[in-house]
Amino acid sequence: MLFSQELRDDVLAGEITVSFRLWKRPKVKAGGRYPVGRGQDLIEVDSVELIPFADITDADVRRAGEPDRETLRRRAAHAGPIDDATLLYRVEFHPAARTPP
Repeated sequence: MLFSQELRDDVLAGEITVSFRLWKRPKVKAGGRYPVGRGQDLIEVDSVELIPFADITDADVRRAGEPDRETLRRRAAHAGPIDDATLLYRVEFHPAARTPP
C-alpha cells in the first residue's frame, strides 16, 4: 500500500494503524503483507471492510494520522469526490518485520 511520504515514518512506527481508501474493489486482503512506499518496509493488513464515510469515528481519524475528518476526506478523495454516503475501504494494519533474505 502506498502512503504519502509525510505519513510513512508514522506508519512504520505503528502510530498510524488505519487507512481509508476510495477503491472500486479491495486491493489488499487481511493477512497480506504489503510494501510501504518503494522500500522493503512492510505492513501486514489485519482487516478490510467497506464503510460509508459518515461511519468513520473520531478515533479512526486519529489512528489515520489526520487532525480532523475534513483533512481525512481530502486525502482520501484523490480518486474522486467523497460525501457522507460514499463507501470507503477501512484498512487496519500494523508494521510487519522484514523477512530475512
